[in-house]
Amino acid sequence: MGEHSQIIKLDATDSTNLYLKSLVQSRNVIDFTCVLAEKQLKGRGQMGTSWQSESGKNLTFSVLKRYKGMGVEHQFNINVCVSLALYDVLHQLDIPNVKVKWPNDIMSGSDKICGILIENVIKGQSVQYSIIGIGLNVNQTVFQGLDKVASLKAILGKSIDLVELLEMILSRLKHHLDGIETKTADTLFPIYESKLFRKDKPSTFTDGNGHMFMGFVRGVSRQGQLILELEDQQFREFGLKEVRLLY
Repeated sequence: MGEHSQIIKLDATDSTNLYLKSLVQSRNVIDFTCVLAEKQLKGRGQMGTSWQSESGKNLTFSVLKRYKGMGVEHQFNINVCVSLALYDVLHQLDIPNVKVKWPNDIMSGSDKICGILIENVIKGQSVQYSIIGIGLNVNQTVFQGLDKVASLKAILGKSIDLVELLEMILSRLKHHLDGIETKTADTLFPIYESKLFRKDKPSTFTDGNGHMFMGFVRGVSRQGQLILELEDQQFREFGLKEVRLLY
C-alpha cells in the first residue's frame, strides 16, 4: 500500500462507516485511512436496505477522503470518482458488462455486485471530508432470497484474494480522488454517463408514490439527479428518493 494507507481491521462492527466517522471525530486520522470489517453486522444500503454478507468472503470497508476547498455544489463529483474507480477494477478483472446503476450500485449485466454509501461531512459551503463505504460481493456464491445479485467468484468461477483486491481498489480510489477539487464535471461526467446502467434503453421506473412509468435514462445532472426522458420528449430530473429503476 505504500506509506499512505492505514488499514484498520475489525473483527465485527455494526458499520464501518459509523466506526470511521467516530474515529475521525475523536482524533486526527490520515487521509485514505481504511476500516475493513471481517464481518459486518448491520451493513446498510441506500434507503435502509440491509446488506447480506457472509463472514470473511466479501469486502466491506470504508475509506476517509479529506478535501481542501471542495464546494458543496460539486459533491456528486465524489460519487462519480468512486464509481469510476470501482468500474476500473472490475473491468480489469474481466467482469463482463460492468455498469453503474445510479446512484449507488455497480452491476454486472443485470446483477448487483457492489454497493456504495458515501457520507459527506459539510461545514458551511464546503465538504470537509467523505466517509466512503463500499460493499463488494467477492467470494460468496449463495445469496438467500435475493435475486439479481452476483459475486466476482460466481461470475469468474474462481476465488479472489481479498487483500490484493482491496489494494487494487484503494489504488484506483486514490487515482480518481486525488486532486478531485480541481476536476471539472465536464471531464468527469461524460465518462461516468457512458457507463450508466440501462442508458438509452426503455425502462420501467417507480416514483416516490410507487406509481410506475416508462422512460429512458439519458444522463445525470451536475447535482447528481437522474435525467430521464419521458414520453413526448419531456426531460425530467429526479432526486434520490423520487425514483427507482425497476427492470
